[in-house]
Amino acid sequence: MSRQLSASPVADHNAEPDSNRRSASYHPSIWGDHFLSYASNDSMETTDIIDAEHQELKEEIGRMLMGDINKPSQKKPDFIDSIQRLGVSYHFENEIDGILGKIYNTDHHACDDENIDDLYYISLHFRLLRQHGYKITADVFNKFKDSDGNFKDSLVGDLRGMLSLYEVTHLKVHGENILDEAFAFVTKYFKLTTTQFNSPLVAQIKHALKRPIHKSLQRLEARYYMSIYQEDPPHDKVLLTFAKLDFNKLQKLHQKELSGITRDRVVECYFWTLEVYFEPKYSLARRIVTKVIAMTSVIDDIYDVYGTIEGLEFFTVAIERWDISVVDQLPEYMKLCYQVLLDVYSEIEKDLVYQRKLYRLYHAKEAMKTVVKNYFLETKWCHKKYVPKMNEYMIVALVTSAYSMLATTSFVGMGDIVTKEAFEWLFSNPKMIIASSVVCRLMDDIVSHKFEQKRGHVASSIECFMKEHGASEEEACNEFQKKITNAWKDINEECLRPTSVPMPLLLRILNLTRVIDVIYKDEDGYTHAGVVLKGYVASFLIDPVPV
Repeated sequence: MSRQLSASPVADHNAEPDSNRRSASYHPSIWGDHFLSYASNDSMETTDIIDAEHQELKEEIGRMLMGDINKPSQKKPDFIDSIQRLGVSYHFENEIDGILGKIYNTDHHACDDENIDDLYYISLHFRLLRQHGYKITADVFNKFKDSDGNFKDSLVGDLRGMLSLYEVTHLKVHGENILDEAFAFVTKYFKLTTTQFNSPLVAQIKHALKRPIHKSLQRLEARYYMSIYQEDPPHDKVLLTFAKLDFNKLQKLHQKELSGITRDRVVECYFWTLEVYFEPKYSLARRIVTKVIAMTSVIDDIYDVYGTIEGLEFFTVAIERWDISVVDQLPEYMKLCYQVLLDVYSEIEKDLVYQRKLYRLYHAKEAMKTVVKNYFLETKWCHKKYVPKMNEYMIVALVTSAYSMLATTSFVGMGDIVTKEAFEWLFSNPKMIIASSVVCRLMDDIVSHKFEQKRGHVASSIECFMKEHGASEEEACNEFQKKITNAWKDINEECLRPTSVPMPLLLRILNLTRVIDVIYKDEDGYTHAGVVLKGYVASFLIDPVPV
């Protein structure tokens, strides 16, 4: 099922024992009551002073960014890149869009000029435009090949340029063989470089190999990049100071939000949501998604671990009916969960009624019902020890990854940019949703299937593939890595203009996928939160940036 959403087991001492229940062995919350009483200790006077400085710096950066707006070629792409990587581009979205639009319309062909052979500049130029959905051709990198069609050996001396090219390769789409070749060329050399040399740039290369910009979480990247940026002699002190103040202001906002909804494992749920959208204007959306993730965690564990097949059949029907009057028909250990589930969506309903956007609640409920129905199907597979073929497995498992449901829920509290048509697009099962779910499901299965099988979980994609193809675990994982790479190409293609829905909506799905790439890169970081997530949560929500 949705392993990435597993939380602590639900306790019910009145439930009858059942020999078919499995052991979860989940650890308790690592945060205890830490966030329950979070409140700012800053005086009103101190806060006003910080806010005034923050606003003054923001205006100064805006003036620097918009200077000579009619000459976009003179805008340093490095400045825009730094604004984005420091996590403050949400303040300047219109300005950056305008500048990059002018560059694309008037200046992007300059990269084709044979006299311009700066690998760093061309790669950065390409990445900025591609990140914003512009269909710039990868043929601009042909100039860095030799007469045999291979990337020139002389490039390896330009580590800064090679790193910039490496970041570009993660934005590749289907058919861009030159970027596949560039990825193989750069990573092969980097693996040698990182073992033979030691320098600040090599440290950045090591970081990029593990966490490329395109797959990084914005807050995580901002915190990391501040330490890099401030050591770079030509860095802009105004921008750096503003980024630090902004990070700490947002941290206080997020602390207060979390203190209002904290319960067991909800800190990790909030972390997940925070990386979907961290901006202040999405406060309502964060509260909604965090509560739904937390409830999905509990429901997932009921299907995975605690529920009996008979009890789960009642529970599935009850959720389909979505009616509090049926609560008495449920086993005792399910009644509380059912009540809380309906309460969570009732809270959402109050916000949507006030905003006259109640149609969104219908879609959110239907998405949850779909996940639950497929949870029950997996439970029946597990009960019968049935190992489906891959196609049959993936039809169900892409739903129980819960990523389509989370994408739907992420739209609910976003504001006027979301329309009925956006929800219709979501429910058409578009390529973006399928690709995101593939990344989620396969990355999760690769790192967690051994742990899951020890506790008697339904067969994962690994077991299904191995049985169907007579393959080894290593062969299954290699095949899935290829599928994950292709899924990322699908995601990148869907983010190119013109897009099916507004880019801010696609960005939520992209960010959901990025969260998976971070948490499940090497291990199941959500289930074992004390290993992977603990440091991330501390850097985002506890430790301020020294200013």
